Amino acid sequence: MNRYTVIGTAGHVDHGKTALVKALTGTDTDRWEEEKRRGITIDIGFAELGLGDDLSAGIVDVPGHEDFVRNMLAGATGIDIGLLVIAADEGMMPQTEEHLNILEFLGIPAGVAVLSKADLVDEEWLELVRSEVSERLDRSPIRWEEPVAASAVTGLGLDVVKETISRVARDTAARDTGDLFRMPVDRVFSVRGTGTVVTGTTWSGSVAVGEQVTLLPERLTGRIRGIEVHGRKVERATPGRRTALALAGVDRDGIRRGTTVVADPGWPVTEMMDVDLTLLENVAPLGQRARVRVHHGTSEVLARVTPLKTVEPGMRMGVRLRLEEPIVARWGDRGVIRSYSPVTTIGGFTVVDPAPPRRPRRPLKWLAKANRDESSRLFALVAEAGTRGLPVDEVSYRTGIHPERVETVSGALSGIHVAQGRLFDNETVQEAFTRAVRAVQHFQNANDLTEGMRLEEFRRLLGAGALADLVLELGVKQGRLTVEGAFVTAGRKREAPARETVAELDRVSGLLAAAGPEGLTAQDLDHEFGARAPELLAYLVRQGTAVKVHGGRYYNGEVLAGLTRRALRRIACEGGAKPADLRDELGLSRKFLIPLLEWLDEQGLTVRREDRREIGPKGREHLDRELDKA
Repeated sequence: MNRYTVIGTAGHVDHGKTALVKALTGTDTDRWEEEKRRGITIDIGFAELGLGDDLSAGIVDVPGHEDFVRNMLAGATGIDIGLLVIAADEGMMPQTEEHLNILEFLGIPAGVAVLSKADLVDEEWLELVRSEVSERLDRSPIRWEEPVAASAVTGLGLDVVKETISRVARDTAARDTGDLFRMPVDRVFSVRGTGTVVTGTTWSGSVAVGEQVTLLPERLTGRIRGIEVHGRKVERATPGRRTALALAGVDRDGIRRGTTVVADPGWPVTEMMDVDLTLLENVAPLGQRARVRVHHGTSEVLARVTPLKTVEPGMRMGVRLRLEEPIVARWGDRGVIRSYSPVTTIGGFTVVDPAPPRRPRRPLKWLAKANRDESSRLFALVAEAGTRGLPVDEVSYRTGIHPERVETVSGALSGIHVAQGRLFDNETVQEAFTRAVRAVQHFQNANDLTEGMRLEEFRRLLGAGALADLVLELGVKQGRLTVEGAFVTAGRKREAPARETVAELDRVSGLLAAAGPEGLTAQDLDHEFGARAPELLAYLVRQGTAVKVHGGRYYNGEVLAGLTRRALRRIACEGGAKPADLRDELGLSRKFLIPLLEWLDEQGLTVRREDRREIGPKGREHLDRELDKA
């Protein structure tokens, strides 16, 4: 596939941006009648520029008038190269500087400066303007080429402009198609026979015809019916290209400039983000809850700035932006801040975290550390998540790490644990481990009759299923915790009950033996043992000296064995027996007989056939053993 780059114009009103684009491409990007009548660009225009057999570019032509800077910002998003146009007869003007600041805040990597209308000035004046422009561009973080003099009227320098753009484009890094797909929408319209169409510059990733996409923040879903790049149908949208998506199942009335098209279901929307903010010189300070206009992608939303201290002019500081409308953001996204009134560009920002915790507010040193490199960002977020853990599917958009590298980066960090799709730092895991072992030990000491702490209670103790399973696995591996059925114990061997408890157990055993064929319930022992009665009975059952049958009735093991033996013999002798027959045999009323018979059925010793009991498979084995003993 040919290399493709996106170029965005910038510059003061009436400095010849649209005329230059038309001279280079043959396309008039002024689409509206009002634009042609007034002779200025009002909204974003588009053209395609061929740069050779293996390279082409899309040009986004933006308005220069101060009243339409918001449209300029929407068009400047996602461009690879800035095309700064300065009229040679006027030089640097207010909107030139503002547009240049915007390109710098958006992190545009490279740029080409054109001194337009060069046919209107002499060589001496041209050199003065060139010197002025070069001096300003030398202070820019953008990699600018030497200004090129050109004229859209005479054709002067157009070949040089085109050759310079081609050289810069070849040096610009290609975008990764394997990243998460995202395309901010700058236009939406309907086409008869096609339906809703949205256009924009694909920021990252790719998507194909037939795939499902989501439009955020509206949370609309649709299917891609068709894709076009500069009027040509393609099967897949790739990053860095001016793209039109025809969508099935989506009404255009629900979409606007500022909507973002995504393909991955994990993309969130946010109304709050932590950013690294830079304020321009010669603007008013930004204090607590200052209201500003935030430009991100093709969105413009109002927001409140909540810095930890006042942001002074020329200062760079981590601040929190509380947005009045939701947007789709990712770590590393660039944006521009404009004042609420009067409206003018005052600063720019880089997103540090698009989904920060509401409280407590992060200190500035945290923001500085998280901005250092991707490993530092990931570790800072994992440590901050604590016992909740950081979901793996949040890592890419909160850290900017390529989705295919998330596992590699997290695996290379020492002190990071993974459980059920969540990341935990070692300090959190060790603290939870120590707390869990102590809690289980304390529970055992206070409940010496139980089998241990129930697994559901253990998980509740740690507040998260993933962390609980991680701690449990670590405890078992180290021999500090043991899992038996649905219970957790501390250590491999449980201690015997206390002397006082042994005395209680002996007392209950004696009462069960004395109760004979009628057995006892926990309520029968309540007057003597209170709430301890169920625990004492359950312990004797685990020890095998007592048996629990239906209805919550407990029997002495030997007594129950005798009842079982008599019942099975009667059934075997008669080839089956009704409850009335067994009542006479055992001397039990229905209150005690029916729970016993249901227990025999459950154990497989008997089988119920309508109103009769017959010997079950285990009952036959039981009788055979009795005969062998005899």
